[in-house]
Amino acid sequence: MQSLFQISLLVDDYDKAIDYYTRVLGFELKEDTELSPIKRWVRVAPPGSSCGLLLAKAANEAQLSRVGNQTGGRVFLFLHTDDFDRDYQLYTERGVRFIREPAEEEYGKVVVFEDLYGNFWDLIGPKE
Repeated sequence: MQSLFQISLLVDDYDKAIDYYTRVLGFELKEDTELSPIKRWVRVAPPGSSCGLLLAKAANEAQLSRVGNQTGGRVFLFLHTDDFDRDYQLYTERGVRFIREPAEEEYGKVVVFEDLYGNFWDLIGPKE
């Protein structure tokens, strides 16, 4: 058996990224281990999720240029919720920037939002 464990996400600063993903999106800090004076192993994940994000600090100019644009402007990450309205309201209150209004699609209720770095996410919940 295999499962997707984590996805690497380029960031410009570990602590700024931890603050955003834990305080604004409500993710849990799973690990923050210093590997060297300039490198850490930082993992965050939504509560109850088996897949999380490895927050990888950009180490050079090429990587720094990709922070926030790892997919050329397409939706990059898909966050499923059991209560769309609850999380949409919470994110609105916490200042998350939404790209468009919520919509009903075949696969559920969805809204596109932008994270701290400009990466696009889908927040997806069950249809009503």
